[in-house]
Amino acid sequence: MKILGLELDSRKIAFLLIFSVLSFAFYQFNFSEIVGSESKASFTFFQFIGPIGGGILGGVAGAISVLLVEVVNFFLTGKALDLMTVIRFFPMAFAAIYFASTRKTPAFVALICIALFWLHPIGQEAWFYPLYWVIPFAATFYRQNLFVRSLGTTFTAHAVGSVAFLYAFNLPAEVWIALIPIVAMERLAFAAGISVMHYAVTTMLSAFSSRIDFSFLNIETKYALWRA
Repeated sequence: MKILGLELDSRKIAFLLIFSVLSFAFYQFNFSEIVGSESKASFTFFQFIGPIGGGILGGVAGAISVLLVEVVNFFLTGKALDLMTVIRFFPMAFAAIYFASTRKTPAFVALICIALFWLHPIGQEAWFYPLYWVIPFAATFYRQNLFVRSLGTTFTAHAVGSVAFLYAFNLPAEVWIALIPIVAMERLAFAAGISVMHYAVTTMLSAFSSRIDFSFLNIETKYALWRA
């Protein structure tokens, strides 16, 4: 079967669905409130597991998994299809693609977001806020370090979400400036969570690889704490 030009066999589709169910479970536990959200929306533990699907399944399949979780969560929770809901569909998909890629191309998403932020009148008043998004590009030079790679991943999601938030809700410059120290702590926590989750899932897959054929997955065995 081909989806968006990607060849998916039955085993990969089955794993994608299993991983999506696991990710959906993580989605149900809140981590922190999204500052500036009128609906009191929250970041969830999905922020930790969603992106690593890109590393295991590949960028496109990982993004499909993320979008599948977002859509299923939307329908099952009965939330209104408002701007906040739509905005939340995409940042993690870009994060999954970034986490999967060995090239610098996905990092340009964050650089484009910097330009879009600066083009907005409010963004011009808080012009130093998006300098955080240089991190995803810089991190591509140190991808062999899992934490740095995870940091680039979470800041890619942050860039996409922030720009969408800016254009959708026109939060004043004072809010963006006040968020700067919060973003630092928040994204360091997310990067640590992504790293730990990647170690955990990779270790589990590696441990079962002697019994189950996982050749259709990209298992980075160097991150397995033990091997079969």
